[in-house]
This record gives sequence, C-alpha cells and structure tokens, in this order.
Amino acid sequence: MSTLERASENRRLLLRLAIAAVAMFGFGFLLVPFYNTICEVTGINRLMKADAEAANSQVDASRTLTIEFDANTHALPWRFSPQKSSVSTHPGALVRVDYVLENTTDKAVVGQAIPSYGPRVAAQYVKKLECFCFQQQTLAPHERRVMPVVFVVDAALPADVNTVTLSYTFFEVEGAAPVAGGGG
Repeated sequence: MSTLERASENRRLLLRLAIAAVAMFGFGFLLVPFYNTICEVTGINRLMKADAEAANSQVDASRTLTIEFDANTHALPWRFSPQKSSVSTHPGALVRVDYVLENTTDKAVVGQAIPSYGPRVAAQYVKKLECFCFQQQTLAPHERRVMPVVFVVDAALPADVNTVTLSYTFFEVEGAAPVAGGGG
C-alpha cells in the first residue's frame, strides 16, 4: 500500500469517526426530550411532577405545625404503627412518614386503611401525594411491610390550628380474595 493510498484511507477513517462523533452527540442531545416524551406517555412523571409542585409550593416558614400520627386496626389481626409519633413542619413543606404493618396470622388477609383528621377542618388542607390508604393491602402470613405517606399541609390552614392529627384505621375487606404479592 502506497503512502498516498494510506493517507486517503486515513482521511476517510477520520471523516467516518467525525460523523460518528457528531451522530453520538446529536443522539445524546435528543435523549432528553425523547425520555420526557416516554415518561409523559407512560405516566411515570406524574409523581415526580406532584413532588416538584409540592416542593415549589409556598412554604410558610413563619409557622410551625406539629403533625401527630396515629394507627389503629378494627377487628383485624395486624400490628400497625407509625415509625414516628409526630413531626414538626411548616405549612407547604413536603412531609414523609412511614408506617409499619404486620400480619400476625397464618393466612393472607386483605385490609383497607381509612384516614381521619383532627381537628376535622384539617382534612381539606392535607394533600396526600402517596399513601397506602389509596388501595387495599394484601399481607401474606406473618408479612411485615413498611409503607410511606407523603403529603403537604396547605399554607391556607387556619392560623389557629397548630396541631394536626393524622389517624388511620385498617379494616379487613370481607370477601376480598388475597392477591399474591399484593397491593404494594
């Protein structure tokens, strides 16, 4: 192979490599809108957007609220409790608390949590983004699960309310067929 042929081949290789580099850069640049479109179509972004909206909401740093957590079961053979009994927060701030749920029986059981609030007026100001109460929970025999509640207390909560109690009571769902792996 002559020097002239080798130089020509090197130029073609350089051109191919340059085209490949430009194509890779363009592909990387286009991945962001492609990813956003895929997430929008599949609904993956919904919770992230809700978190961002909640985080960007007006936080009233001049007020501090105490949020108390309560957990009960009604004729259900489960242990149920919050990991924290209370938190201090500001209205508008994102709050996450975990609850622990355990089936104490030798059979799968389906339950549904029903929330209640104290004082009652607080119910309209607690905005839940994620909660185990949104769906029935199926627990396998002796299964233990940690479940989050993510919420924001609206800054429009009346100024005379300084403590909010968030209480959940789990009831057995009679006649519900336990779902394997269930209810998340």
